[in-house]
Amino acid sequence: MSDQQKYEKQEKEEKDEKEPQKHEEKSMEEKWHRDPLGTMIWALILIWAGLVWLGWNFGVMERYAFLRRFLAGDGIIQPPIMALIFLGAGVLILIEVLIRLVVPVYRRSVIGSIIVAAIFLGIGLGDLIKWNFIWPVVIITIGLVIILQGLLRRK
Repeated sequence: MSDQQKYEKQEKEEKDEKEPQKHEEKSMEEKWHRDPLGTMIWALILIWAGLVWLGWNFGVMERYAFLRRFLAGDGIIQPPIMALIFLGAGVLILIEVLIRLVVPVYRRSVIGSIIVAAIFLGIGLGDLIKWNFIWPVVIITIGLVIILQGLLRRK
């Protein structure tokens, strides 16, 4: 084998090694372009968390009577604004689920999002509603969603 052929063979092997890495980077970039909804929802969750935290720091939250019991802070989550942040995050993820079910362009499996939303809502509502009530409801809901997905997938 000549030196030229060895050199070409070596170049080809190096190119073949770089190809999967290039493909991986390209697929991640394509994923972000194809599914901006997930990115937008998580950005909104961060904005929500920042707004709630800012409202807490400036005493805005204490002005609303319906939040006084919620913000009393007798629950497991401390500080109580974390419960409000989780509650808002759960609602935003449920909005994402509804959009994915209604808009064909964004359609994909939503079971994971429903489970995350149920957990976030459970954490958020846990301070407002008794823990011995909300967590069994969350677990039952997750089980029902899994069963429904299994039944709908078979059709």
